[in-house]
Amino acid sequence: MTQSDPHRQPDDAIAEGARARSQGRPRDACPYPLDSPERRAWLEGYDGSPADRAPDQPLDNG
Repeated sequence: MTQSDPHRQPDDAIAEGARARSQGRPRDACPYPLDSPERRAWLEGYDGSPADRAPDQPLDNG
């Protein structure tokens, strides 16, 4: 399990989240505390999309 390092950059957490997903780990395996910037970054990496971006709307087929 990764230790939370106050000097670690959020970019590292993004890479950790992406790696966790590629290794088949569950989303709730995030090692960072709730409401921390590192947790948001880890989840961005895991989900593959920035947290501050709204989900894409479905395309109209008509």
